[in-house]
Amino acid sequence: MLDDFMTRAALAGVGVAFAAAPLGSFVVWRRMAYFGDATAHAAILGVALALALHVSVFAGAVAMALAMALTVSALSGRGYAMDTLLGVLAHSALAFGLVAVSFLSGVRIDLMAYLFGDILAVSRGDLAVIWSGAALVIALIGWRWSALLTATLNEELAYACGIDPRRERLVLTLSLAITVAVAIKVVGVLLIAAMLIIPAAAARPLSRTPESMAVIAAGIGAASAVIGLCAAYLFDTPAGPSVVCVAAVSFACTSLLRAFRSGA
Repeated sequence: MLDDFMTRAALAGVGVAFAAAPLGSFVVWRRMAYFGDATAHAAILGVALALALHVSVFAGAVAMALAMALTVSALSGRGYAMDTLLGVLAHSALAFGLVAVSFLSGVRIDLMAYLFGDILAVSRGDLAVIWSGAALVIALIGWRWSALLTATLNEELAYACGIDPRRERLVLTLSLAITVAVAIKVVGVLLIAAMLIIPAAAARPLSRTPESMAVIAAGIGAASAVIGLCAAYLFDTPAGPSVVCVAAVSFACTSLLRAFRSGA
């Protein structure tokens, strides 16, 4: 079954959707969209360093994404507005990463594949990495679900319940770094934030509880991956962006549904 490249691509897209759904819900609740974008942009620098040091691209992307997330956390609240800080760090990391790639001699690299994804070229090894990373993210979020919800709702309430919000932010940061690393192959660094945010935002009008929002977001993300791949195959369009376009259409549909319910 895995000899079919479309099957491998679909499994990769579903794996990324399952990892991004619960994490994307927290990104939406905490208004961390720019944070996710900055972490994703930093991953391209991790890719360049990994290729230069002849280590795993996945390990390099995780390390740099985690370093970016920790840097943002450390510098926040020190005289700069958060959106300014994230903008500076995100675009600087992306620029340094692209420049670093140009200095790599003897290494052939398709930058477009890392920027916009190359889901149709996913191998069996890539599938193993994607699903292992997705399982780890789901396990982390599931393990800390209640504490993460409490810390998201109110930090003072979290302290009163014996929960350290900084520790919960670290769990989210680690999960975000892993998700970014596994999603590079599927949608690329420029579209990772979209796969985090759009399915979760589309699921919000359909949800009554936090748990249902995460589950519905996973369903929307998985459906977007499969339908986007089919559309890319039929219309000969880029696969990664096609997946995001389908997710965007689902967001538009659920937004219209919410507006209709409000007006009824």
